[in-house]
Amino acid sequence: MINALRQHWPEYFMEAAGLGIFMVSAGVFATLLEYPQSPVHQVISNPLFRRFLMGCAMGLTAAAIIYSPWGQQSGAHLNPAVTLTFLRLGKVALRDAVFYILAQFVGGVMGVLLVTLIMGDMFAKPPVLYVATLPGRTGVAIAFCAELIISFGLMIMVLFTTNSKRLSRFTGGFAGILLMAYITFEAPLSGMSINPARTFASALPGGLWTALWVYFTAPVLGMMAASFVYQLIRRRASVKCAKLNHHTTRRCIFCGYGMNGDSG
Repeated sequence: MINALRQHWPEYFMEAAGLGIFMVSAGVFATLLEYPQSPVHQVISNPLFRRFLMGCAMGLTAAAIIYSPWGQQSGAHLNPAVTLTFLRLGKVALRDAVFYILAQFVGGVMGVLLVTLIMGDMFAKPPVLYVATLPGRTGVAIAFCAELIISFGLMIMVLFTTNSKRLSRFTGGFAGILLMAYITFEAPLSGMSINPARTFASALPGGLWTALWVYFTAPVLGMMAASFVYQLIRRRASVKCAKLNHHTTRRCIFCGYGMNGDSG
């Protein structure tokens, strides 16, 4: 474990920074769009259109992180459910999975705390409420099912595109489009988490623990299910690497590209 930390700490730091940046973006745009005294909120009265704009902002943020130099190096998981799924597929070492998940939780919390420090009550109080992911009016069961389905959809897309020569370079763009659609249409059901670390980051500052189990179980189960379905259709060996973007010259701690002079 110590050797992994010594050798791979840049990737762990990049994972923490990636989710931290994502949460800063989520906090800023949610405040601009949903805080009642925000000029943007007052101009745009339609909640569906505000969610669409929020979805566009977060989809672009996710794609930018995936295609960024740091995202290219860490693989831009930004999500414990993604990391655990690649661990299950044998593409991430256990020691790296442990540090990736710790980094994702820490980075997410740091991002939310930074927005709280800068924006104060505008971000911390309702209706923005730390951009917490909470079940909608339809209840906890629907929230669980919705999170399960959208998590499955994201992971099955990642597996099919990253392992396709023709589509692999577009994975980040497809991920951004899915996030945009999920936030626009699914958010009223569950808050659109798809990510245990993202939910925890928002829940911690305000003690918003309602139905936390939904957001810790459904994304993991949904993505694991996607990996099983993928393997039913394609051979296990067809999963090439745990990176979301491998069109890069930066090193890869998963497959060994660029490590110790190894060119893959």
